[in-house]
Amino acid sequence: MKRENYISWEAFFMGLAEMAKERSKDPSTQVGACIVGEDNEILSVGYNGFPRGCTDDSEFWKREGAFLETKYARVCHAELNAILLRRGNVKGAKLYVTLFPCNECAKAIIQAGIKEVIYKEDKYNGTDANKVAKALFDEAKVKYRKYESEGKIIEIKL
Repeated sequence: MKRENYISWEAFFMGLAEMAKERSKDPSTQVGACIVGEDNEILSVGYNGFPRGCTDDSEFWKREGAFLETKYARVCHAELNAILLRRGNVKGAKLYVTLFPCNECAKAIIQAGIKEVIYKEDKYNGTDANKVAKALFDEAKVKYRKYESEGKIIEIKL
């Protein structure tokens, strides 16, 4: 007889996104993403950070100031990282992400052919970028929904 208290696929994939965000060096917002294929296979994982080969031990993690001196000019979002790191087809896949995508990531998600976005938080709900992202998803018929937590706590010592 199999054990009964195992986690669901949804919890597993959101857990991977949660784990991925722990790689982010952003001092203010850490985001993780996990792309999953039709047969529940993990296609890619990403987190928000500077592009490969660019130092992330810099002063550019600031949120305020001149654009060229802030993280916004340099950071690659978790969703885009996951799409780019796949280096292959993600058409028809689901994206599990810890924060609702911005409008720029929404465009990449749509272009990549991802059909559903499952998000944990929507802290920028109502902002212009958030409204545009949702409008783009609606127009392109990309489903999006809030992840419903199972309330399970898993402790991992690394």
